[in-house]
Amino acid sequence: MALDYAVIAAYVLGMIGMGWWGMRRATSKSEYLVAGRRLGFTMYSGTMSAVVLGGASTIGGVGLGYKYGVSGAWMVFAIGLGILLLSALFARRIVRLKVYTVSQMLDLRYGGNSSMVSGLVMAAYTLMLTVTSTIAYSTIFNVLFGLPKSVGVIIGGGIVVLYSVLGGMWSITLTDIVQFVVKTVGILFLLLPISLATAGGFDGIQQRLNDPAMFEVGNIGVSTIVTYLLIYVFGLLIGQDIWQRVFTAKSPQVATWGGITSGLYCLVYAVAGALIGLAGKALYPDIANKDEAFATIVENLLPTGVRGLVLAAALAAMMSTSSGALIACATVASNDIWRRKAEAGRNAASDVHDNRMFTLVIGVVAIAIAVALNDVVAALTVAYNILVGGLLVAIIGGLVWKRGTRLGAMASMAAGSLTAIGFMVFVDVYANEAIYYSLGASFVTYVVVSLATPATDPAVLANWDRRVAGDATEEELVNA
Repeated sequence: MALDYAVIAAYVLGMIGMGWWGMRRATSKSEYLVAGRRLGFTMYSGTMSAVVLGGASTIGGVGLGYKYGVSGAWMVFAIGLGILLLSALFARRIVRLKVYTVSQMLDLRYGGNSSMVSGLVMAAYTLMLTVTSTIAYSTIFNVLFGLPKSVGVIIGGGIVVLYSVLGGMWSITLTDIVQFVVKTVGILFLLLPISLATAGGFDGIQQRLNDPAMFEVGNIGVSTIVTYLLIYVFGLLIGQDIWQRVFTAKSPQVATWGGITSGLYCLVYAVAGALIGLAGKALYPDIANKDEAFATIVENLLPTGVRGLVLAAALAAMMSTSSGALIACATVASNDIWRRKAEAGRNAASDVHDNRMFTLVIGVVAIAIAVALNDVVAALTVAYNILVGGLLVAIIGGLVWKRGTRLGAMASMAAGSLTAIGFMVFVDVYANEAIYYSLGASFVTYVVVSLATPATDPAVLANWDRRVAGDATEEELVNA
């Protein structure tokens, strides 16, 4: 195991070193939160891929493949479709707005101040998203060192919090590029072919399992597939962690084509995870917990050194999503929630310091929650149900329907969020009805209240059209 330890140690030290280097570049709010809005095609597509493919996509995706076969690809496949739709339909407009949060977009579109309501919903989503990847650290450190879950979570979470606090989005972008390369090599070029070859290819897997359902695309169930599409496709359209990456693009063209490239990569990653899990089922059929399938496959199948690289790839997947969600949560908290109370005493010199403090505090809170929770997919389901049920209609409605009003948006947020939470609390976290009914309640409320209230002020809509066209003034950019 000495070589495995060396590979992991080198990776971790590299992440911390990039955090230190990024600190030198994060000298303003724009640099700290959105990397100065300067990322080109290669860096943008790499960091977008890294942020959406985290612990749930890697550990959870392999686990779903272990349980359902090729049909286990649907969760991560839906994530890829979400990135494709976002990039093709909305990325250009999002880049031109030159804002920092989704809530600021809502304020521009509807007028007034809805940031507190939408900010609270978005903060809950990004916090839970941070938690899901933080939980997954424990599986890697358990394989490497036999450490209990809580210790693994604290070590992994501490590393992410350290480099995120130091350099903000610059550190996260730099580490994401490394993480993207490591996970591509580790998962796609090493673990996938080795696991399939060891299991005897598809013919060998069929003979070992003798279960045709494991090769059926719909084995996971139609209702589950529909739920994944609703939660993840729509969730990727509106999540602060995703929009914040879009804000980093240096042009609308980069955001569009870099995002489409990232979406296609996610589709490949989805199939790879399911096939690795399928091969693992054929080789190790008695794993009790599907989320332990990834670690079991790596521990038993790969030679030393290669095992360290693949475990580093898993850490890379977790850390990229965790750090992206962490800075997204801190951005929402500092710009949409706390700023409303402290705006009078705010000055440019304190922006970076304030955002660092929010990143640190929220990181510590996320680690504490992760220690207390166990189920990665359940935590991710909670996050996306709250996000999609609460904010999807107001955000997409604002982008495509001029008659939508601020009161309609706020009422739809309340109705959708409360409905989603109610179903998860009183029925089941995994209840498909949570997303169906919350979206229905949000949509009906949005349309009815918007039509029943005065239309949005023409001056607000004119300002919105100007910003969507990319005509933000320097003063508007400074005060964003």
